Amino acid sequence: MSYCVNCGVELDDSAKACPLCNTPVLNPNEMLKANAIAPFPKEKAPVEEIRRTDLGWLVSTVALATAVTCGMLNWLVFRQNLWSLAVIGACVLIWVILFPLVIYHKWTPYIYLLLDGATLLLYLYLIARMVEKYEWYDGLGIPIVLWTLAVLELLTFAGRRLPKGILAGGLYFFTALAMLCVGIEVIIDDYLEGPISLGWSAVVLTVCVIIDIAIITMLSRRRLRDAVRRRLHF
Repeated sequence: MSYCVNCGVELDDSAKACPLCNTPVLNPNEMLKANAIAPFPKEKAPVEEIRRTDLGWLVSTVALATAVTCGMLNWLVFRQNLWSLAVIGACVLIWVILFPLVIYHKWTPYIYLLLDGATLLLYLYLIARMVEKYEWYDGLGIPIVLWTLAVLELLTFAGRRLPKGILAGGLYFFTALAMLCVGIEVIIDDYLEGPISLGWSAVVLTVCVIIDIAIITMLSRRRLRDAVRRRLHF
Protein backbone atom coordinates (compact mmCIF):
# COMPACT_ATOMS: atom_id res chain seq x y z
CA MET A 1 0.00 0.00 0.00
CA SER A 2 1.42 3.42 -0.98
CA TYR A 3 0.49 7.04 -0.34
CA CYS A 4 1.03 10.31 -2.15
CA VAL A 5 4.12 12.12 -0.94
CA ASN A 6 2.37 15.50 -1.38
CA CYS A 7 -1.17 15.13 0.03
CA GLY A 8 -1.04 11.71 1.70
CA VAL A 9 -3.97 10.19 -0.14
CA GLU A 10 -3.94 6.43 -0.59
CA LEU A 11 -2.81 5.39 -4.08
CA ASP A 12 -3.73 2.45 -6.24
CA ASP A 13 -0.88 0.09 -7.13
CA SER A 14 -1.24 0.88 -10.84
CA ALA A 15 -1.50 4.66 -10.45
CA LYS A 16 1.00 6.80 -12.32
CA ALA A 17 -0.06 10.04 -10.63
CA CYS A 18 -2.03 11.12 -7.55
CA PRO A 19 -5.76 11.44 -8.45
CA LEU A 20 -6.14 14.38 -6.03
CA CYS A 21 -3.11 16.61 -6.56
CA ASN A 22 -1.74 15.04 -9.75
CA THR A 23 1.69 14.47 -8.21
CA PRO A 24 3.69 11.86 -10.23
CA VAL A 25 4.12 8.49 -8.51
CA LEU A 26 7.76 7.39 -8.48
CA ASN A 27 9.03 3.95 -7.53
CA PRO A 28 12.38 4.22 -5.67
CA ASN A 29 13.52 0.84 -7.06
CA GLU A 30 12.90 1.94 -10.63
CA MET A 31 14.84 5.16 -9.96
CA LEU A 32 17.85 3.14 -8.77
CA LYS A 33 17.74 0.96 -11.88
CA ALA A 34 17.52 4.01 -14.13
CA ASN A 35 20.50 5.70 -12.46
CA ALA A 36 22.60 2.54 -12.32
CA ILE A 37 25.52 2.29 -14.75
CA ALA A 38 25.18 -0.66 -17.11
CA PRO A 39 28.27 -2.94 -17.17
CA PHE A 40 28.01 -3.36 -20.94
CA PRO A 41 26.98 -0.89 -23.65
CA LYS A 42 23.42 -1.27 -24.85
CA GLU A 43 24.13 -0.16 -28.40
CA LYS A 44 25.49 -2.77 -30.81
CA ALA A 45 28.06 -1.73 -33.35
CA PRO A 46 30.05 -3.80 -35.85
CA VAL A 47 33.64 -4.59 -34.89
CA GLU A 48 36.17 -3.13 -37.26
CA GLU A 49 37.50 -5.86 -39.51
CA ILE A 50 41.21 -6.47 -39.95
CA ARG A 51 42.28 -5.24 -43.34
CA ARG A 52 43.81 -7.75 -45.73
CA THR A 53 46.81 -5.49 -46.31
CA ASP A 54 47.53 -5.23 -42.57
CA LEU A 55 47.39 -9.00 -42.17
CA GLY A 56 49.61 -9.37 -45.22
CA TRP A 57 52.19 -7.03 -43.72
CA LEU A 58 52.11 -9.04 -40.48
CA VAL A 59 52.64 -12.38 -42.24
CA SER A 60 55.37 -10.94 -44.47
CA THR A 61 57.18 -9.31 -41.56
CA VAL A 62 57.13 -12.45 -39.41
CA ALA A 63 58.32 -14.65 -42.29
CA LEU A 64 61.08 -12.23 -43.28
CA ALA A 65 62.24 -11.74 -39.69
CA THR A 66 62.38 -15.50 -39.10
CA ALA A 67 64.33 -16.14 -42.31
CA VAL A 68 66.83 -13.32 -41.72
CA THR A 69 67.35 -14.22 -38.05
CA CYS A 70 68.00 -17.88 -38.75
CA GLY A 71 70.28 -17.00 -41.65
CA MET A 72 72.35 -14.68 -39.43
CA LEU A 73 72.57 -17.31 -36.69
CA ASN A 74 73.71 -19.89 -39.20
CA TRP A 75 76.31 -17.53 -40.64
CA LEU A 76 77.69 -16.11 -37.38
CA VAL A 77 77.16 -18.78 -34.69
CA PHE A 78 76.09 -22.26 -35.78
CA ARG A 79 78.31 -22.91 -38.80
CA GLN A 80 78.35 -26.71 -38.74
CA ASN A 81 75.95 -27.04 -41.68
CA LEU A 82 73.45 -25.03 -43.71
CA TRP A 83 70.49 -25.77 -41.44
CA SER A 84 69.04 -22.30 -42.03
CA LEU A 85 68.15 -23.25 -45.61
CA ALA A 86 65.36 -25.49 -44.30
CA VAL A 87 63.94 -22.66 -42.17
CA ILE A 88 64.26 -20.07 -44.93
CA GLY A 89 62.61 -22.40 -47.41
CA ALA A 90 59.77 -23.11 -44.97
CA CYS A 91 59.18 -19.38 -44.48
CA VAL A 92 59.04 -18.81 -48.23
CA LEU A 93 56.69 -21.78 -48.68
CA ILE A 94 54.31 -20.61 -45.94
CA TRP A 95 54.33 -17.06 -47.33
CA VAL A 96 53.50 -18.25 -50.84
CA ILE A 97 50.70 -20.51 -49.57
CA LEU A 98 49.17 -17.64 -47.56
CA PHE A 99 49.72 -15.16 -50.40
CA PRO A 100 46.23 -15.54 -51.97
CA LEU A 101 44.55 -15.48 -48.56
CA VAL A 102 46.04 -12.36 -47.00
CA ILE A 103 47.78 -10.38 -49.75
CA TYR A 104 46.45 -10.77 -53.27
CA HIS A 105 43.54 -12.92 -54.38
CA LYS A 106 42.66 -11.75 -57.89
CA TRP A 107 44.51 -14.45 -59.81
CA THR A 108 42.98 -17.76 -60.79
CA PRO A 109 43.52 -20.83 -58.56
CA TYR A 110 45.59 -22.43 -61.33
CA ILE A 111 48.27 -19.74 -61.00
CA TYR A 112 48.36 -20.07 -57.22
CA LEU A 113 48.80 -23.84 -57.52
CA LEU A 114 51.69 -23.32 -59.93
CA LEU A 115 53.31 -20.89 -57.49
CA ASP A 116 52.86 -23.37 -54.62
CA GLY A 117 54.39 -26.17 -56.70
CA ALA A 118 57.38 -24.06 -57.75
CA THR A 119 57.98 -22.96 -54.15
CA LEU A 120 57.74 -26.55 -52.91
CA LEU A 121 60.33 -27.60 -55.50
CA LEU A 122 62.57 -24.78 -54.29
CA TYR A 123 62.12 -25.88 -50.69
CA LEU A 124 63.02 -29.47 -51.51
CA TYR A 125 66.06 -28.25 -53.44
CA LEU A 126 67.24 -26.27 -50.41
CA ILE A 127 66.94 -29.41 -48.28
CA ALA A 128 68.90 -31.38 -50.89
CA ARG A 129 71.50 -28.60 -50.89
CA MET A 130 71.66 -28.73 -47.10
CA VAL A 131 72.29 -32.49 -46.94
CA GLU A 132 74.30 -32.45 -50.21
CA LYS A 133 72.32 -35.31 -51.73
CA TYR A 134 70.44 -34.68 -54.94
CA GLU A 135 69.47 -38.17 -56.12
CA TRP A 136 66.19 -38.27 -54.22
CA TYR A 137 65.38 -34.75 -55.37
CA ASP A 138 65.71 -35.60 -59.07
CA GLY A 139 64.18 -39.07 -58.83
CA LEU A 140 61.43 -38.52 -56.25
CA GLY A 141 60.97 -34.89 -55.32
CA ILE A 142 60.45 -33.36 -58.76
CA PRO A 143 58.24 -36.15 -60.23
CA ILE A 144 56.00 -36.42 -57.15
CA VAL A 145 55.53 -32.65 -56.90
CA LEU A 146 54.75 -32.35 -60.62
CA TRP A 147 52.29 -35.26 -60.51
CA THR A 148 50.58 -33.88 -57.40
CA LEU A 149 50.38 -30.47 -59.04
CA ALA A 150 48.81 -31.96 -62.18
CA VAL A 151 46.19 -33.85 -60.13
CA LEU A 152 45.33 -30.73 -58.12
CA GLU A 153 45.00 -28.68 -61.30
CA LEU A 154 42.58 -31.28 -62.70
CA LEU A 155 40.63 -31.32 -59.44
CA THR A 156 40.41 -27.53 -59.49
CA PHE A 157 39.23 -27.58 -63.09
CA ALA A 158 36.54 -30.15 -62.25
CA GLY A 159 35.34 -28.14 -59.29
CA ARG A 160 35.10 -24.93 -61.33
CA ARG A 161 33.88 -26.17 -64.71
CA LEU A 162 31.93 -29.37 -64.12
CA PRO A 163 28.58 -29.74 -62.27
CA LYS A 164 28.81 -28.66 -58.65
CA GLY A 165 27.42 -30.15 -55.46
CA ILE A 166 28.52 -32.25 -52.51
CA LEU A 167 28.00 -35.54 -54.34
CA ALA A 168 29.76 -34.29 -57.45
CA GLY A 169 32.57 -32.86 -55.35
CA GLY A 170 33.00 -36.20 -53.62
CA LEU A 171 33.20 -37.92 -57.01
CA TYR A 172 35.95 -35.54 -58.16
CA PHE A 173 37.86 -35.85 -54.87
CA PHE A 174 37.96 -39.65 -54.70
CA THR A 175 38.89 -39.90 -58.37
CA ALA A 176 41.76 -37.46 -57.84
CA LEU A 177 42.86 -39.33 -54.70
CA ALA A 178 43.06 -42.61 -56.61
CA MET A 179 45.06 -40.98 -59.41
CA LEU A 180 47.43 -39.37 -56.92
CA CYS A 181 48.18 -42.56 -54.98
CA VAL A 182 48.67 -44.71 -58.08
CA GLY A 183 51.00 -42.14 -59.63
CA ILE A 184 53.08 -41.79 -56.47
CA GLU A 185 53.59 -45.55 -56.16
CA VAL A 186 54.61 -45.80 -59.82
CA ILE A 187 57.14 -43.00 -59.33
CA ILE A 188 58.56 -44.68 -56.21
CA ASP A 189 58.88 -48.05 -57.99
CA ASP A 190 60.62 -46.39 -60.93
CA TYR A 191 63.02 -44.57 -58.57
CA LEU A 192 63.91 -47.82 -56.78
CA GLU A 193 64.51 -49.43 -60.20
CA GLY A 194 62.18 -52.28 -59.36
CA PRO A 195 59.23 -53.74 -61.22
CA ILE A 196 56.33 -51.31 -61.41
CA SER A 197 53.42 -52.94 -59.62
CA LEU A 198 50.51 -51.65 -57.59
CA GLY A 199 50.54 -52.49 -53.88
CA TRP A 200 49.16 -50.11 -51.27
CA SER A 201 47.81 -47.82 -53.99
CA ALA A 202 45.70 -50.71 -55.30
CA VAL A 203 43.82 -50.74 -51.99
CA VAL A 204 43.18 -46.99 -52.21
CA LEU A 205 42.18 -47.37 -55.86
CA THR A 206 39.69 -50.13 -55.04
CA VAL A 207 38.05 -48.13 -52.24
CA CYS A 208 37.84 -45.01 -54.38
CA VAL A 209 36.33 -46.91 -57.32
CA ILE A 210 33.65 -48.42 -55.06
CA ILE A 211 32.82 -44.98 -53.63
CA ASP A 212 32.75 -43.44 -57.11
CA ILE A 213 30.37 -46.13 -58.36
CA ALA A 214 28.06 -45.49 -55.40
CA ILE A 215 28.14 -41.71 -56.02
CA ILE A 216 27.49 -42.14 -59.75
CA THR A 217 24.53 -44.38 -58.95
CA MET A 218 23.09 -41.75 -56.61
CA LEU A 219 23.63 -38.99 -59.17
CA SER A 220 21.93 -40.98 -61.92
CA ARG A 221 18.80 -41.72 -59.86
CA ARG A 222 16.89 -38.56 -59.02
CA ARG A 223 14.73 -40.06 -56.26
CA LEU A 224 17.72 -41.75 -54.66
CA ARG A 225 19.73 -38.53 -54.93
CA ASP A 226 16.94 -36.49 -53.33
CA ALA A 227 16.51 -39.04 -50.54
CA VAL A 228 20.21 -38.97 -49.72
CA ARG A 229 20.24 -35.17 -49.70
CA ARG A 230 17.25 -34.99 -47.36
CA ARG A 231 18.74 -37.48 -44.91
CA LEU A 232 22.19 -35.90 -44.94
CA HIS A 233 20.75 -32.35 -44.88
CA PHE A 234 22.50 -30.94 -47.91
